[in-house]
Amino acid sequence: MYIEVKDACKQFIQDKKEFLALDHVSLGIEKGEFVCLLGPSGCGKSTLLNVLAGFEKLDSGTVTIDGEEITAPSPSRVTIFQNYGLFPWRSIQKNIELGLEAKGIPKNERRSIADKYMKMVGLEGLENRYPRQLSGGQQQRVAIARGLAVDPEILFMDEPFGALDAITRMKLQEDLLQLSRETKKTILFVTHDIEEAVFLADRIVVMMADPGRIKSIVKVPLGAHRDRTQDNFLHIRDRIFELFHMKTDSYIEYYI
Repeated sequence: MYIEVKDACKQFIQDKKEFLALDHVSLGIEKGEFVCLLGPSGCGKSTLLNVLAGFEKLDSGTVTIDGEEITAPSPSRVTIFQNYGLFPWRSIQKNIELGLEAKGIPKNERRSIADKYMKMVGLEGLENRYPRQLSGGQQQRVAIARGLAVDPEILFMDEPFGALDAITRMKLQEDLLQLSRETKKTILFVTHDIEEAVFLADRIVVMMADPGRIKSIVKVPLGAHRDRTQDNFLHIRDRIFELFHMKTDSYIEYYI
């Protein structure tokens, strides 16, 4: 198993009260798989992503990637957040080149790589603009291009489309699905949107709160080309909605 979480526990104190963000969570993810962590606020999905990215440490349990225990962030793993994280004083091209500069890539090579990923995410012709001159959707494309430019093994994405309008969000979902098939990157994507999870994921990890835990893991056998209006898509969406009302925890697979 490429990514492996075993019996992970993480406790926080909020308003002088202790709560379990992760309660004995175990999960395996294969290389090249697109997995969505789906659930309400407080279910531990962002905490689990932060642990895997190396930003948080567990109280107990282990997390490993390719057999190595995670103790800190790594350039081989890129995290993309909802707030874009772009530098306003750098052009779009220079924002995308940021990680390449840190790796010591020569200037001409940086330009070539940045051009490649600007084209991939539909930003051709905007390389000399600044973040303030772009829409929210375009800024998130820059963040995705910057992440891909350093050729990471894994992309961690924490509700990256949550602040966008519905039409832009749907377009970026379509683009991300295509990118994931083209690049074959391992992607762990946090969302609270059921339809978004069904549209993107190979598997959906359904999480619940108080304490944060995995309720079910759902396989999504819809292939690379997905239609939100088709019966099989709607069936999986509706069945996942029903999971949030089930009292028992179970491993569930759907074959349409």
